[in-house]
Order: sequence, then structure tokens, then C-alpha cells
Amino acid sequence: HVQLVESGGDLVQAGGSLRLSCTASKATDSSVSGSVCMGWFRQAPGKEREGVAAIYTGDDMTYYAGSVKGRFTISRDDAKNTLYLQMNTLKPEDTAMYYCAAKTSCGSAWSSYGQYRYWGQGTQVTVS
Repeated sequence: HVQLVESGGDLVQAGGSLRLSCTASKATDSSVSGSVCMGWFRQAPGKEREGVAAIYTGDDMTYYAGSVKGRFTISRDDAKNTLYLQMNTLKPEDTAMYYCAAKTSCGSAWSSYGQYRYWGQGTQVTVS
């Protein structure tokens, strides 16, 4: 069973920056041992959950939604079992609850939230 815990959400002015973190417990489930796809999703009130970015730990290939490309950067620190999302030039439309999630592979379906097996509880980002 893998547990994911997000942190770093806050209230920030438009144009500002935030870094979200997602710490993963040691994987004891063989289905996510080895290389995995780690993703960041967000959900604003009344809207569908959408994929923001993902990274495949096998080759560090990254994926981004068009709306955040060039502003957000996904990265990871294996030593700390932590996934990051650096968010720069934030806009009011970035306001949402942000979640990290994990599944076995990324590829073209990286943003398909229904395929992710493990989810964190979310961290709120508000851009004024």
C-alpha cells in the first residue's frame, strides 16, 4: 500500500511562485515497485480533475498540460521519496486543489486520472 502526502499549497498573488511536494511512503506493493508514473492533478470547484504534469521514474520523461508548459516543472528526489511541482508565473486560473498520484506507466495516457491507483489527499493552491 502506497501513501502519498502533498504539501506546499498556499495563497499567492498572481505572478508569484509556489513549490508543491508529494512524499511517498516506501512502496510495499509490488504493483508499483520499480519504475512508476508520478503525476500532479488539479481540480477546481465545479470542474473536472485535470492532469497538470507527470514524470516517469524509469527515464525521467516528463509530460505537461499545455496550460502549464513553460511555467510549471515537475521533478523528483529519490533519496527523499519526494515529487515536486515548481509553479511559476501563477495565474488566478491555476487556483485548485492539487493532488499527486501514482500508477505503473505514463505514455499518452499520463493525464487519464481514472488510471491512477494511488492518490494523496490534496493541497490547496489559491492565486489572487
